Amino acid sequence: MRLATSVLAAMVLASAVQAQPAAEPTAADLIARNMAARGGAAALAALKSVRLEGKLVFPGGFELTYNEVRAGGVVRVDAALQGLALVQAYDGKGGWRINPFEGRKDAEPMSDDEARSFADTAPIAGVLLAASSDGSAVTYLGREDFDGTNCYKLKVAQKDGDEFVYLIDPDSMLEVKIIETRKLRGAVQVSETELGDYEAVGGVMFPMSIEAGPQGASQRQRVIIAKASANVDAPASLFAQPGK
Repeated sequence: MRLATSVLAAMVLASAVQAQPAAEPTAADLIARNMAARGGAAALAALKSVRLEGKLVFPGGFELTYNEVRAGGVVRVDAALQGLALVQAYDGKGGWRINPFEGRKDAEPMSDDEARSFADTAPIAGVLLAASSDGSAVTYLGREDFDGTNCYKLKVAQKDGDEFVYLIDPDSMLEVKIIETRKLRGAVQVSETELGDYEAVGGVMFPMSIEAGPQGASQRQRVIIAKASANVDAPASLFAQPGK
């Protein structure tokens, strides 16, 4: 009788343990898993620069060639059509642009807000993985559905007040959506970016499809990367504002 009671107690205990929900991950857990999914810390450290080439497609099908170079906290994007090139760059201290489509042929400095926004595109690792070294706070917000997938949700709060909410696919552990909230020219702006078609560049995963626009917009611009190169030549002069 005692043996039967012991067996029954063990069965009840095992059933209770199985019924307990799995512990939710911490923000640190998810960052570590995302880091591994991107390629790992060693691969990221070895990737000193990256060039992404493809096309920029605006709503309505209007297309420009697209060329982006990132290296050590600096970034430059050239989008060209019929010999006219829109250039935007961040040199590590400030941003500048050339916009011939608005009749401007000379380089002009970005405002501080615009430069800060563009600077967030510069880190090769991205805002989420750079958060641990730039003083940003990362918080786990639970789960959220994205196209039928119950994604992990992380918020990055930067020291300047800007926020990024990341949805991470639980299978690939890669980012599939970013909701960005920042203040530009005194007004709060919220944008959404959807990421897909990841491929390895120098051992590090990058999205080859990036669709972005204001939150709630029915149409968005899309960057489609056709070619990506690792550790390309990226001299400081490439990012420096001409004429300065």
